[in-house]
Amino acid sequence: MIDLENPVYNALTTPLRAVFPGIYLTGEAVASPSVFPCVSIVEQSNTTNTQTLTQTLCENHADVMFQIDVYSNLSTGKKGECKKIFKVIDEQMQNMGFVRNFLNPTPNTTDIYRMTGRYNALVATDLTVYRR
Repeated sequence: MIDLENPVYNALTTPLRAVFPGIYLTGEAVASPSVFPCVSIVEQSNTTNTQTLTQTLCENHADVMFQIDVYSNLSTGKKGECKKIFKVIDEQMQNMGFVRNFLNPTPNTTDIYRMTGRYNALVATDLTVYRR
């Protein structure tokens, strides 16, 4: 299996912590965060790209999809805070070669605003990322 989860997580956490001190970052899905703002970075899908398999079924590339959820509980400006955080995330993901294929508000509780983004890429065994 081609595993890009830690490199993606690390590439996002450094700039997010620099711009948003105290931000809570996790590599797991969060139903209801206890610390805000919160960013959940989860590799949702990692499938073998069958077009580049060798005859001995050796994996050369994987199609990966990351889902990133941003949560804010500000009394005013929740949406704005989520958008500012996603601006940093989007820039980093695109710099790594990922393509954003989804970014929308996600229904959550009335006190918490949540935005969800999804990013796809084709990744080689040497962790080179190709846009799809």
